[in-house]
Amino acid sequence: MNPPSLRWGILGTAAIARRNWLAIRLSGNGTIVAVASRDLARARDFIAGCQAEAPFATRPRAFGSYEELLAAPDVDAIYIPLPTGLRQEWVVRAAEAGKHIVCEKPCAPNAAVLGVMLAACREHRVQFMDGVMFRHNDRLARMRAALDDPGAGVGPLRRVESAFSFRAPEGFLDRDIRAQSTLEPLGCLGDLGWYCIQLSLWAAGWRLPVAVTGRMLASHHSPAPVPMEFSGELRFAGGLSAGFFCSFLAGHQQWAHFSGEQGRLLVDDFVLPYAGEQTTFELRGAEFRITGCDFHMEPHVRRITVAEHGHGHATAQETNLFRHFAAQVLGGGLDDSWPALARQTQLVLDACLASAAADGCSVPVPVA
Repeated sequence: MNPPSLRWGILGTAAIARRNWLAIRLSGNGTIVAVASRDLARARDFIAGCQAEAPFATRPRAFGSYEELLAAPDVDAIYIPLPTGLRQEWVVRAAEAGKHIVCEKPCAPNAAVLGVMLAACREHRVQFMDGVMFRHNDRLARMRAALDDPGAGVGPLRRVESAFSFRAPEGFLDRDIRAQSTLEPLGCLGDLGWYCIQLSLWAAGWRLPVAVTGRMLASHHSPAPVPMEFSGELRFAGGLSAGFFCSFLAGHQQWAHFSGEQGRLLVDDFVLPYAGEQTTFELRGAEFRITGCDFHMEPHVRRITVAEHGHGHATAQETNLFRHFAAQVLGGGLDDSWPALARQTQLVLDACLASAAADGCSVPVPVA
């Protein structure tokens, strides 16, 4: 007998959906049965291109409207890569149709809108999860173990710093939806900063910060201002702090540093692991000795490798995301922590924006 399989529909043909087509194909417990676009020819072209690279045994159907996909009785779950400005309507309608939902990030323009989306999911007993892939890699569990191990040389955390940026290509402001306030009002803060904020919350054991500050370092008006470069600061109870930087103007980077009372943990590619057959992180410390006139600093570096492949493999983090989601749904229960994590991230993001609008004043974060 074939193992149970979650039947997926994709609502939209965004570029990220091509990556996740392959992830579902490799998950082992999911299959794509349909793709919808507001343009039937586009849905057919999307399926043809993906099927040529990563074919399913039964070719997925093409729909020329989102409504047709939501009405399909053989679709169990929906992946929604639509622009942020459109997500509320289609998440709510998918929930009302009884479809489980993986939603790209940022999930909503603000926490109030996300609250409406999550309320619909609760009411109709469907699973919701944001599309943050790094939470589903094996490396993150190893990092958690190292941070929590008193003998690993990091010690209690005092500071988390992260950055995620890429230099947008020529024509980005005119052509890319991430520069359009009606479609992606959160700009780089939603597209990139969401990861940094969520990593900071993860490091803090999913505690919300007491207060945050934010600075809009660059923006693009289209017509409302859209963040192009942003920095934020999070202050937690107990002395932990976190800072992040995200940008469409700086060169590509996706690093995170965790500073403890004894040493540091560094990861250079926390969002999208570099290509290869392993993911890594480093534990670093230093010994400082003074002998007479000799000031001697001795580094201590331990590199940890995890047997996990990058994109396009059964162990890749995006494959794990869809595998974990399908396993949860097929098991018959709902994981309430997944929507809660999305809401926490959105609350912090909202507070960062509110601080930026108030010239960087400290803004308290409401209890989730």
